[in-house]
Amino acid sequence: MNWAFLQSVLSGVNKYSTAIGRIWLSVVFIFRILVFVAAAENVWKDESKDFVCNTQQPGCENVCFDHFYPVSQARLWALQLIMVSTPSLLVALHVAYREHREKKYGRKLYEDKGSIDGGLLCTYLLSLVLKTSFEVGTLLIFYFVYNGFKVPRMYQCEESPCPNTVDCYISRATEKMIFLYIMGCTSALCVVLNVSEMLYILSKQCWKCFSKRYVPVEQKRTCSCHAHKSSSALTLGSAGPKPLTSAGKEEELRVQTSKNVKDTLT
Repeated sequence: MNWAFLQSVLSGVNKYSTAIGRIWLSVVFIFRILVFVAAAENVWKDESKDFVCNTQQPGCENVCFDHFYPVSQARLWALQLIMVSTPSLLVALHVAYREHREKKYGRKLYEDKGSIDGGLLCTYLLSLVLKTSFEVGTLLIFYFVYNGFKVPRMYQCEESPCPNTVDCYISRATEKMIFLYIMGCTSALCVVLNVSEMLYILSKQCWKCFSKRYVPVEQKRTCSCHAHKSSSALTLGSAGPKPLTSAGKEEELRVQTSKNVKDTLT
């Protein structure tokens, strides 16, 4: 399987993630994909040949192997990595949709195409819910299908067509169990990171809505004081000479006429 493609895709999503999302990507790369590629594929390389039973009955060994390994643990692990990484592509697709809209209308529609708000917020939260669901679901499958994360050295099989109880031996049982515990712990850590990121985003959005809706009391007082000062300044600035009434105009005309008569006499 080409894990480099999955790594390149997740690296592209990294620039749209929060700080907790970047930690999640680091855990997936270092403790899951690299561990799986470097060691786990070699440990579960050829399980059917290494599964040996103390019987010569035709078909008994194959039936016992199928009963003990209904799904290969390595393939289930690889399926889990693919499923928990795929929802991150939803965020990249949503950002690509925003870029396509801006090119279509030929103008800037978003302040920041990668900012987690509006529709992208819902897409990001949906991806976190899907990743958490896939993580928890795969852990439950591992636990119930294989009766926990322990790998026994010997397995007693009573399936048909075995003539009696047959002892089957599993190779590298301790090594497989160690890798399964690493897988379980890293998966639980990723669940904690996903839940923490959801709570962080929701609390941040709630605080943003609260700060927009409610203004602190001191800020309100300051704004009212500034408004009162500006209104009083406008009132003082607009004060000027009062307009003359009709009686005032007649008096002024009478004074002017008397002055003109005096000037004529002199």
